[in-house]
Amino acid sequence: MTRLFRSQTFSTPLSELLAGSRAVVPLVVGAIPLGIIFGTLAPSSGLSFAGTLAMSAFVFAGSAQFIVLGLLATKTALPLIVLTTFVVNLRHLLYAISLVPHVRHLPQRWKILIGFWLTDESFAVASVRYNQKDSSPNKHWYYFGAALLMYGNWQLCTLVGLSFGQLLPNAASWRLDFAMSVTFIGMIIPYLITQPMVVTVIVAGIVAVWTHTLAHQLGLLVAVLAGILAGVGTERIQSKRWRNE
Repeated sequence: MTRLFRSQTFSTPLSELLAGSRAVVPLVVGAIPLGIIFGTLAPSSGLSFAGTLAMSAFVFAGSAQFIVLGLLATKTALPLIVLTTFVVNLRHLLYAISLVPHVRHLPQRWKILIGFWLTDESFAVASVRYNQKDSSPNKHWYYFGAALLMYGNWQLCTLVGLSFGQLLPNAASWRLDFAMSVTFIGMIIPYLITQPMVVTVIVAGIVAVWTHTLAHQLGLLVAVLAGILAGVGTERIQSKRWRNE
């Protein structure tokens, strides 16, 4: 994972695109099992072949898609499904806010693409590139390369699961979802370079475990808010301590 976060300088749109694609490969590998499992399980939840492909193409949110499958299987009302997926994906609002200073100068077509393809993986890779100190005007192409590969991989894995998933008995019981957990840990660890960051992750993790039984995945939102408040509080305490010294 350290290779993902190594400072480099790129110049042309093509070189940025290829570099972004290379950087996201480890995260793509982690997403492969989940994409296949999603395609395998979707028909049993009531989604058609075309509906499953459409969900991956237009929703493109792994965790939200699995939640939708569970809700569809229990014949949950559509408004509640929409509300639940909205809450689960609220974390993307935080991602978007942090990217705004880097993309506000881009044409609207680029902002639409960046917004649609904003996932945990593309954000993790692109935010590191955006925070590098060089003045390349083509960093959005780095994002584009990472997001495009992740998107294509998810579509392909969904199709593989739909086409061949029935040949894999009890694929969901294989517990391949651990790969995504390991991937997320790999994305987070390199960011833990200050005390507020460490406190944020620890508090968010504890609260997430404590609140995981809340309905409609609301525990995730509570954990995010708790982590943010803990990190901000720690940073303010540090600032006061430094001023007093």
